[in-house]
Amino acid sequence: MRQAAGPVMAREVGEVVGVDISVKANLEPLRSKLVRLVDRGWLRKLPDGRFATRL
Repeated sequence: MRQAAGPVMAREVGEVVGVDISVKANLEPLRSKLVRLVDRGWLRKLPDGRFATRL
C-alpha cells in the first residue's frame, strides 16, 4: 500500500501479492483482509471502493 502512488483497488493489491485475480473467489478473501485492516484503523476505504494508507 505504501509503495502505491495513491489509493488502490483490491485487484491491484492482489497482483502485487501474487493472488490469482482472474477468479473473483480468490480475490474476496484479500478484500476481506483489507476491510479488516480498515476496521482496525490501519487503512481507510474510500467511497469508490479503493483502499489507502491512514498516514
